[in-house]
Amino acid sequence: MATELEHTCPECDEEQTFYRAAATNLHIGLKTKWYCPECDYGFVRVNGDIDSSTA
Repeated sequence: MATELEHTCPECDEEQTFYRAAATNLHIGLKTKWYCPECDYGFVRVNGDIDSSTA
C-alpha cells in the first residue's frame, strides 16, 4: 500500500503530498487516514470510493 498520495489540500489551496497516518480493515473495506504535513489537514478514504475531503 502506498504511503504517499498527491491530493489537493483545501487548507493550503494547492496540490500537496499527503502521508498515510493510519489504515485498518473494516467490514466495508480498507479505511485510510491521510494528512498534509504543511497544515495538518486530514481526511479519510474508504476503499478509495468514499472520500471525506469532498464533504
